[in-house]
Amino acid sequence: MQGGVLPFLKIMVVVNFTMMLLFACSREEEVTRPFGFSQPDDFPPATYNFSSNPVTEEGFELGRALFYDVRLSSDNTVSCGSCHVPEVSFADPIHRFSVGVGNQSGTRNAPALTNLAFRNFFMWDGGVNQLDFVPINAIESPVEMNIPLKNLVRKLNRLPDYPEKFGIVFGKDSIDSQQLLKALAQFQVMMVSSNAVYDQYREGKAVLTGAEMEGLTLFKQKCSGCHAGELFTDNYFHNNGLDAAFDNDSGRARITEFPGDAGKFLVPGLRNVALTAPYMHDGRFKTLMEVLDHYASGVKESTTLDPVLKQDDTIGIPLKDDEKDKIIAFLKTLTDRSFVGDLKFSDPN
Repeated sequence: MQGGVLPFLKIMVVVNFTMMLLFACSREEEVTRPFGFSQPDDFPPATYNFSSNPVTEEGFELGRALFYDVRLSSDNTVSCGSCHVPEVSFADPIHRFSVGVGNQSGTRNAPALTNLAFRNFFMWDGGVNQLDFVPINAIESPVEMNIPLKNLVRKLNRLPDYPEKFGIVFGKDSIDSQQLLKALAQFQVMMVSSNAVYDQYREGKAVLTGAEMEGLTLFKQKCSGCHAGELFTDNYFHNNGLDAAFDNDSGRARITEFPGDAGKFLVPGLRNVALTAPYMHDGRFKTLMEVLDHYASGVKESTTLDPVLKQDDTIGIPLKDDEKDKIIAFLKTLTDRSFVGDLKFSDPN
């Protein structure tokens, strides 16, 4: 017996030692794997210029701290995270309009911040075309964070916890506005949502229900003209018939000063859309059903109405009640639980 047991023990020792080595190597690879942006295979190429601002773990964590820091506002009460909540894809689930310092209200709904690295335009009117400059609008807005950028930079330099962190990331002795904006961008470009049930279905890892499949077919037929591709947006501006006149908010025309852009707003991506109510640039719709009801029977005609909403003398998109239900069933498959539940995007405090 001893002659049979000892060789067996030797073999087990070798196997265990080999497994330990393999585990150690895999752990080392996991630890040393570069931190940074990962391009999803099915997505269009990222538009963000990573060569001018490569994402590092230290830069990401700095941007994360800044994103949730109320000290970025004039009265230390409002942060970026006040209007952009990670559990609902960085939208605002409570307010129709953004709420800033002194409980002041803005005029537009806070949009979700998903997949920003692939955008060509930002804000509902496309007034910014580079992600680095987006935070300036909220920071300097009198009804949001209400602090001039130069004053905020001065404030950050005086705080005990930021100069050293900025120095580690950017290698400079003092903080400037460029570093501030780049740090915030490093956090925001990592907000990539690409693991919804829909994505798992496309990869052959999940099965859609009959209603979800029918909803997908209907969506392609009736909605994909504007909500195109894997980001579910054409990244452009359309008048979707919310109003017949645009005295309160002319949309894209506020930027271009071209009358033909009146009432046009940037088409939002639809990933996690079931979580991001209220909807539209002014948050007028509380549910997805209200959105579809608008397209079916609420579209208002105007000179800039998108042609897709006026075909053969028909205004809007013909939708039966059961078709609306099926489209909503599909839209719910765009919810990415791994993204909205990812703790690396949560408030670090």
